[in-house]
Amino acid sequence: MTTFLVPDYDEAIAFFRDALDFAVKEDSDLGGGKRWVVVAGERGGKLLLARASNDEQTAAIGHQAGGRVGWFLQSDDFATDHRRMAQWGVEFTEAPREEPYGTVAVFNDPWGNRWDLIEHKDAA
Repeated sequence: MTTFLVPDYDEAIAFFRDALDFAVKEDSDLGGGKRWVVVAGERGGKLLLARASNDEQTAAIGHQAGGRVGWFLQSDDFATDHRRMAQWGVEFTEAPREEPYGTVAVFNDPWGNRWDLIEHKDAA
């Protein structure tokens, strides 16, 4: 599981659940406005959505990988996932492209972090 800084729990849950088709695995109130929110993709990997609680954390939102692609969302059906994400308003920074390893397109989450949507050739 990896910590993923967000400005708001509910906004982040909506994005991961609706745009990226993640499941909410846990959403527990820890008191004082803090929650333990875990989301997971269908093919594995979990993120702990952590609401930024100080200036340093707030400044890191959207820059968690220093401007590089930091996360990889694996797909078994690139066209369907790409279409759903685009309809939800996900910002793709390039058109889908074919690479020796599969089909890929870079997208930004709502906070500016860069991701790859990727379907590996062996996944088809």
